[in-house]
Amino acid sequence: EITTRLVGSEMCIRDSVIAGNWKMNKTNAEAVEMLTELKGLVKDVEGVKIVIGAPFTALSDAVKAVEGSNVEIAAENVYPKSSGAYTGEVSPTMLKAIGVKYVILGHSERREYFKESNEFINEKVKAVLAAGMTPILCVGEKLEDREAGRTAEVNETQVREGLKDITAEEAKNIIIAYEPVWAIGTGKTATPEMAQETHKEIREVLKSMFGTVADEMVIQYGGSMKPENAAELLAQADIDGGLIGGASLEAASFAKIVLAAK
Repeated sequence: EITTRLVGSEMCIRDSVIAGNWKMNKTNAEAVEMLTELKGLVKDVEGVKIVIGAPFTALSDAVKAVEGSNVEIAAENVYPKSSGAYTGEVSPTMLKAIGVKYVILGHSERREYFKESNEFINEKVKAVLAAGMTPILCVGEKLEDREAGRTAEVNETQVREGLKDITAEEAKNIIIAYEPVWAIGTGKTATPEMAQETHKEIREVLKSMFGTVADEMVIQYGGSMKPENAAELLAQADIDGGLIGGASLEAASFAKIVLAAK
């Protein structure tokens, strides 16, 4: 189902998707408390997909907490096998079985701390699609890349390798989250113009891979989006939502960003 929204003076065929990423935060009880509050704050929002990424331990309770609401739940990671001798890992099948709808993949922290390669992330994208869930594929450059003028090159490599062997039909069900690594948790934010420029470059890469399907693909901004800057960022033509870190931990601040996307 394709809806339209006004961005600047042009109609856009993409939904806004505002997704929270709690990272390694919140016990089950804390998760349920936040989601219960959030449901009430966003219950009348239409035309925006609202997603919260919770840690594995809270997922089952999180899914139950948002049942019947317009909030959906994402996992923050997955292992790309359906089952087997992979101690400590969680499969797409397990996530699907408890009602998870989205999976965040390739986050800069996974790439940096856990040395995840584009090839491994590509396996995960395929596994999540095969299980009938929506991958949110994170891409983005480090400060040294931007300063060296390699922003477009780094993002293109991550997009092309992360989406290797994906069909145009499959690509319709994939969300890209552009997260300039230098703007995550640092309080620094790309200006709306800088963010738009990079989002447009990413969409051009997607067009070269998938043709006109790229116009339907959501590209979120994931670099310290907050209630104070959300509206200005979301007004850009190729910014279709946000992947929100710190501001997603409190229902009130997250809800303000959701409302800015209406």
